[in-house]
Amino acid sequence: MKKFFLLNLFFLIFSVMSYSQKIQVPQIVLTNIEFEIKISDYPDTNSSIPIKIISSEGKLISEHHLNRQEKQFSGKIKLPDSGKYFIELNGKRNDSTINVIPGFLSIIPPLIAIFVALIFRQVLFSLLLGIFAGTFFLYDYNPLIAFMRLVDVYVINSLIDKSHIQIIVFTLMFGGVIGLMSKSGGTTGIANLLIPLAKNRKSGMLATWLSGIIIFFDDYANTLVVGNLMRPLTDKLKISREKLAFIVDATSAPVASIFLISSWIGYEVGLIQDGFKVIGSNVNAYNVFLDTIIFRFYPIAMLIFIPITILMKRDFGPMLKAERYALANGIDAKHSGSKSNDILKSTELFGNEDKAKWYNGVIPILIIVFGTVAGLIFTGIKSLESMGIKDYTLRDIISNSDSYSALLWSSAAACVVAGVMISFQKIMNLGEIMDAWFLGIRSMLLAVVMLTLAWAIGSITQDMKTADYIISVISDSIAPHWLPVIVFIVCAATSFSTGTSWGTMAIMMPLVIPLAFHISSLNNLSEADSYLIMVGAISSVLAGCVFGDHCSPISDTTILSSMASGCDHVAHVNTQLPYAIFVAIFCMLLGDIPTAFGFPPILSIVLIVLCLIIGLRFLGRKVLD
Repeated sequence: MKKFFLLNLFFLIFSVMSYSQKIQVPQIVLTNIEFEIKISDYPDTNSSIPIKIISSEGKLISEHHLNRQEKQFSGKIKLPDSGKYFIELNGKRNDSTINVIPGFLSIIPPLIAIFVALIFRQVLFSLLLGIFAGTFFLYDYNPLIAFMRLVDVYVINSLIDKSHIQIIVFTLMFGGVIGLMSKSGGTTGIANLLIPLAKNRKSGMLATWLSGIIIFFDDYANTLVVGNLMRPLTDKLKISREKLAFIVDATSAPVASIFLISSWIGYEVGLIQDGFKVIGSNVNAYNVFLDTIIFRFYPIAMLIFIPITILMKRDFGPMLKAERYALANGIDAKHSGSKSNDILKSTELFGNEDKAKWYNGVIPILIIVFGTVAGLIFTGIKSLESMGIKDYTLRDIISNSDSYSALLWSSAAACVVAGVMISFQKIMNLGEIMDAWFLGIRSMLLAVVMLTLAWAIGSITQDMKTADYIISVISDSIAPHWLPVIVFIVCAATSFSTGTSWGTMAIMMPLVIPLAFHISSLNNLSEADSYLIMVGAISSVLAGCVFGDHCSPISDTTILSSMASGCDHVAHVNTQLPYAIFVAIFCMLLGDIPTAFGFPPILSIVLIVLCLIIGLRFLGRKVLD
């Protein structure tokens, strides 16, 4: 009797263990695109386990074997038809649902956000509508549930992310610095100081471009500092807000992505390193990163294209119209109805013009610049020492730094120093200083809301596998030497649609590096040619993502550029996009394609610059004509 009891107990425990496994499947799966199934806590000691895919009607669709990977079983499968499916393991159907939708639905949310923003000129509404479209597809086409998940999942998750909160706090703190600078007369003092140096439109735009180059360490800081700093000066010189926003935007992500000291570098190097781990390579990721810089034709060409337009005094398309309108009618006549302009032109933010001193504006900005650099070095050294590394270079320091902490420290220090300076000079009392600081923070609230919604729609595109669908459309047959230009197009389209460069990099890099490796192997390329294709593909990921970050209407830096420049957001997108496409075309034709066949990249850059000059000469018109 006792043996019978123990035997039953053994079978009971084994039965419970058999069905205590955890099955992981994606929330959404696209038709004919591979997805991964993972099963953990499974007691079987075999090298693989069989599973069945069952439709919601109970029909057997397919059978598969999942292979053991350390402590779990995993495998990739794809399903040709949309619908709901279940996994059957050991004759028992699991409750985990595989929700398969048509692939083309994954690109609808970003497309809705983009087209609604361009048509109705309401960015917040377009972002909300795009997010709602995504949740509508993700949650069984139920509009009520979709609305609820929009608020309690995607908006909240955007705010929970630590790096997002750091960016928001930095943005608000920087707004506080701007409030203190403006209310104390510091901003006016800087404008008064720069006016003698920028005597005309050309020198004013060149000064703006140089400011964007100098503030290279972070794209957010670049956008906020240059836009707010140069706007009073460019307004007086009748440089259109659209041109200011373009220069600000075109010297933010392009500069930060290629300079050796910036908040982008550690992230880019980390992605490259993870990508090489997938193919089992221990190559030095930072050296690969350095090799890609000369191949990143779009950001390099865009940084050169700006002074070309300034020196040639030519523009084309909507930008030409905007420049001529500003010269004929002034700035306020066109942007008086812009929400960005209403916030930034608030009379509450300005005052004490009679006490305007340039150093009340310059010193807080310098604290942010040098404080951030010092913070990068401090956090980088601390991180390296915690890993037991004693021998390191400046590259190692920056690659392991905490850029967000550095920005937070420097912006907070700038607030304190600005407040102390104002108090000692008796420009304002303590109550007025706190009011000015709060008004500056309040001026950034709209930007924070837009950033939050931009992050939310980025999460939607990730959950809906938008990037996977775009890749699947072009991945059937790719010749190795055409891979860099194709990757650039895909990454540019993806980052433009999603509005996120970092998110697109995170999705694309683990896919592109193995893709370049396998395509080169299949075509029996030499080691040198394979590395050339690899570097070209990686640089195309980084350059293509900058394109989308630079000109997408739902990109955070595009939004911040509009806000900091006091420019209507849709007007900024409409005037900037033709320039971005113009530059990108030459970069693909003269950069990505020939260099993949061995053409020297430095000669490609020279040819691209010459063609930009010639193209602008024939396509552009003199602004003053």
